[in-house]
Amino acid sequence: MAVRERVRVGGRSARIQSAVHEAVRRLGTETHRGELTVPQIAAVAGVTPSTIYRRWGDLSALLADVAVQRLRPVADPEDTGAMTSDLRVFIEQFMEEMSSPLGRALIRDVFSTSGETYPVQCGGFTKEHLATITSRAKARGETPFDIDEVIDHVVAPIIYHILYGDRELTLDYCHSLLDRIRSLPQKNLTALAPA
Repeated sequence: MAVRERVRVGGRSARIQSAVHEAVRRLGTETHRGELTVPQIAAVAGVTPSTIYRRWGDLSALLADVAVQRLRPVADPEDTGAMTSDLRVFIEQFMEEMSSPLGRALIRDVFSTSGETYPVQCGGFTKEHLATITSRAKARGETPFDIDEVIDHVVAPIIYHILYGDRELTLDYCHSLLDRIRSLPQKNLTALAPA
């Protein structure tokens, strides 16, 4: 289950969050990440450093919060008209976005804090997208895939290679992961067989 932020829309808390997030994004384009400081961010955002410490605790938690906000989906996955192609397009886009230099930096920020809040939120985004694809499949009369199997056998290897940088990720690699789950001996995965 995804963790939801508890910020009142339009309230003072939301305005502070917006100003601080914008300051982090702006400074991130002008300053090397290792040189960012809470006082510097606070000055650009027009708040006191204590406001940032009170709300986020430390710089790594703030950077993780900004990363989660930037990774939050702005739209549903593309609807191609068939589950197999919906999943294929989603996985291709996921790999391309997450393995980009910006995507890699955001993922590092998400995992840089202690605790599970930020990684759980990001994992929730992926599960929500996969659930949307399976819901569409059901509505079209297709047998949906098992979301956990796709996460275990497709999403997890992609994230592993991004985090550890031990392999160049390609579309062919993503397609091979999708092909591999088709061969798993579970009835829900037979739905991924090519038509």
